[in-house]
Amino acid sequence: EEYGNPNGEPVFFIHGGPGGATVPAHSGFFNPERYRIVLFHQRGCGKSSPSASDDPAHALTENTTQHLIADIMKLRDTLAITSKIHVFGGSWGSTLALAFAIAHPDVVASLILRGIFLVRKVDLDYFYQGNAATYAEKPFDNVLAGAYQFFPDIWRSFVEVVPEGERCDMVKAYANIFAANPKTSPAEVAQRQQQAAIAWSVWEGVTSYLAQDISQLDKFAEPEFAKAFARIENHYFINGGFLGDRLTQNYIVDHAAKISHIPIAIVQGRFDIVCPMFGADELVAALRKNGAAVDYRVVPTGHSQFETDICRQLEHIMETLPTGLCSA
Repeated sequence: EEYGNPNGEPVFFIHGGPGGATVPAHSGFFNPERYRIVLFHQRGCGKSSPSASDDPAHALTENTTQHLIADIMKLRDTLAITSKIHVFGGSWGSTLALAFAIAHPDVVASLILRGIFLVRKVDLDYFYQGNAATYAEKPFDNVLAGAYQFFPDIWRSFVEVVPEGERCDMVKAYANIFAANPKTSPAEVAQRQQQAAIAWSVWEGVTSYLAQDISQLDKFAEPEFAKAFARIENHYFINGGFLGDRLTQNYIVDHAAKISHIPIAIVQGRFDIVCPMFGADELVAALRKNGAAVDYRVVPTGHSQFETDICRQLEHIMETLPTGLCSA
């Protein structure tokens, strides 16, 4: 989908999840008189076909970070864009934007990022593991840091989908649930997968807001959205975001030098518990160590791009970006 000025500076909006898809409202971050705004649905979700909601066996085949990077380049070529492009992404969108810039630093005019997500074990454990391993015996134990400490009621629903003996690795446990092909499995398997997908999806939806916008939460419990969203996220997370070994990779930080010449702006919610601030801090430190001039803005919000202070900062960045970057 394209919006704005056909002759404007091209900006590619990279949606989150992975599996979150795009909505027309995502074009609202950009001045349509200045920018040529490109929105697209990543593999397996939204308007892409096949969909992981009903055909995961095909939707998750040839669906990796490297495939998505190649898709962005192909889309750029298909749209006959020969200049550099602005790349705008939040959450998983920041991951893919950064991975794309590392792979193709010569075509990126700027990176505008929100809610930095590095897909490392520490990031996934904070959000998905928490106290799950001992939850059955000590449900109120909060010695380990994690998002569960802030939403214990929703955490319970997320954890209890998984049998007690399998909770030492929640990402893997959900992967085991999603492993069966729903088209060839008994109805009870498909029903369990749907229950798990909704629990996974709602967990992220509820925790994404400091001040919850209830109107934004309904979609996370909608079965077709949840099945695509949860399956794709889990597929990527069990594979370390396809950036290396899921237990050890720190790919983006390790490759910060490759993008240190690119203008980079980052908006981070101080109270973001989906992609907590320690990831953004580490990335900014690595970039600055390599000489990058990073515009790093911390705001008193949660995770969602639609929280007011995040919206204002992102819109301000896009309004004040120097002109001429795409042709530089």
